[in-house]
Amino acid sequence: MAHSPFSPGVTAGRLDADAYQDNFADLHPALDPHEALVAADRCYFCHDAPCITACPTDIDIPLFIRQIATGTPDAAAKTILTQNIMGGMCARVCPTETLCEEACVREVAEGKPVLIGQLQRYATDHLQAQDAHPFARAAATGKMVAVVGAGPAGLSCAHRLAMLGHEVTVYDARPKPGGLNEYGIAAYKTPGGFAQAEVEWLLKIDGISIEYGSALGADISLDGLKAQFDAVFLGMGLGGVNALAIDGGDKDGVLDAVDFISDLRQARDVGALPVGRDVVVIGGGMTAVDAAVQSKLLGALNVTLAYRRGRDRMNASVFEQDLAASKGVRIMTHVAPVALHGDGSVREIEFEYMNDDMSGTGQTVRIPADQVLRAIGQTLEGDGLPALEGGKIAVTATGQTSVDGVWAGGDCAAGGDDLTVTAVAEGRDAAMDIHARLTA
Repeated sequence: MAHSPFSPGVTAGRLDADAYQDNFADLHPALDPHEALVAADRCYFCHDAPCITACPTDIDIPLFIRQIATGTPDAAAKTILTQNIMGGMCARVCPTETLCEEACVREVAEGKPVLIGQLQRYATDHLQAQDAHPFARAAATGKMVAVVGAGPAGLSCAHRLAMLGHEVTVYDARPKPGGLNEYGIAAYKTPGGFAQAEVEWLLKIDGISIEYGSALGADISLDGLKAQFDAVFLGMGLGGVNALAIDGGDKDGVLDAVDFISDLRQARDVGALPVGRDVVVIGGGMTAVDAAVQSKLLGALNVTLAYRRGRDRMNASVFEQDLAASKGVRIMTHVAPVALHGDGSVREIEFEYMNDDMSGTGQTVRIPADQVLRAIGQTLEGDGLPALEGGKIAVTATGQTSVDGVWAGGDCAAGGDDLTVTAVAEGRDAAMDIHARLTA
């Protein structure tokens, strides 16, 4: 082995091939049929199930679990997919521990919820393996809708519109569909090319075409889309990354965490991706945790996740925080970066300790860092957009924007919580509102 975790600097090949394979294997291996039946048998099938209320897509969870328990997983999958067409991906990446499973009666009574996420994956995987699509298109309406962004919100919107009989053209700036599902989620959560497989399966509904390399504001315009289509849905996510505005923030070795994750997701050989010996990730959300954990899995010796508030204020769930700690990531809280030190390339990062009210204490600490990953939030990019609210597109409950005939959803729209499952729900609901408008 040419390098090891102890090798200084930013380099590739810190581990052997078997270690990379083990490190990036499926985080939650799929349930086998017997395990699924045992897990389903724990459900009380509550009439007024709190897990349904906790699900952003309102899946009838007791119904689909009962369908698994009675040996009809494909029927269970259709129950799921009727509400959430990307139920397979959401089963893998949704923070079920803070949504449906936290609300589970078993969790409240015993501290051990029904495995809702894993059961959802079991059902949707079973159906997807049949290489068939459970939904058929309605009669053609003659209406055409443009969708900007082939991420969870855009694809969810496109599928529902196509199912209702409309013709949909999806525009995406990248060369592959999927959005954050393809480019922005930790590789160990969706191994085996699942993101692309799910999109290919989704497109079996027909009536959806995708134009790649088409960015809003550069290659296409909102005015142009409005003139060409009967309605427009904006679901392009957030393309910009907040800058690290501190002394030395432009040194070599400073990267955006979203780019680091994207490079890893697209790498044919994860061992070829360079990683530092001493990596520091700045941020407290899911992106920060994904970047920190994967740095450790790539062979970094020391990985620190630094956040300016306490752990209770981190956007990453407790499960994700504990996962990071279990992989050897050090979590520093109540610290804010003030400077990067080094001659050309970063060698140390200096933090100031912060009070609960976000005022500085005046006390600082330096730690070694040859690679710093920024995960401090993303911003909306583009000109000529509808009215904004808090830096995102202002929308109504059904996704309508300030521009007539234009809807929005997902990360680019205000009011959401930046979850895949929420983006899917917003795309679906906007599609239903667009359909109502086009067929009134």
